[in-house]
Amino acid sequence: MSTTPTVLLVHGAFADAASWSGVIAELQRDGIPVIAPPNPLRGLASDAAYIASAAAQIDGPVILVGHSYGGALITVAGVTENVVGLVYVAAYVLEEGESLGELQGRFPLSPLVSNLKQWTYPVPGGEPATEVTIAEDAFPSVFAADVPAEVTRILAAAQRPLAAAAFEETATAAAWRTKPAWALIAGADNAINPEVERFGAKRADATIVEIEGASHAVAVSRPKEVADLIRTAVRATG
Repeated sequence: MSTTPTVLLVHGAFADAASWSGVIAELQRDGIPVIAPPNPLRGLASDAAYIASAAAQIDGPVILVGHSYGGALITVAGVTENVVGLVYVAAYVLEEGESLGELQGRFPLSPLVSNLKQWTYPVPGGEPATEVTIAEDAFPSVFAADVPAEVTRILAAAQRPLAAAAFEETATAAAWRTKPAWALIAGADNAINPEVERFGAKRADATIVEIEGASHAVAVSRPKEVADLIRTAVRATG
């Protein structure tokens, strides 16, 4: 079994695992084992169970890294026995029994809320459910204001929807109560109010790094800085 933790990267809503490409390249350059599985984006409980299962099947210690909604997932999945640390990247840091909607509701809403587009998807044996994406014309300013326009257009076209029900599900655990945490705050985030990120990170007693001017897509625009924080977590837990 390896003593260097494997870094498991969890993307959030409106993105996919490719959003970690720059971060993965940085970590692989240092010989740090890394995996970035797909996040189903169907609901907090089921998505967290998927991530927990992926972590449990890795030999040796694991550091969970969650971006955005992925932060809520690692908060729950992080109770998995071999998880040794949590890294939040422009992310929600929930308390046990708290939902995304409840945490967001404590602070002024970000521009994301008024720029969501609703879709439906089939549910076997039931009524169609609702999912949301970011309106394409608003995607650059809301999600990726510091990313080149030609890249942002691709990200907007390829964004993956989040089940609307995920905003109301409550966290069944808060792994940061027993696992060390680190957090990167995106200072110019228009998808999650940076105050939401700061509040959750401080409540979790996380080691905090803030990048002024960084958009929600900080893993795309600032991969080295994101990787630097992950490296710190690897060194501290390895």
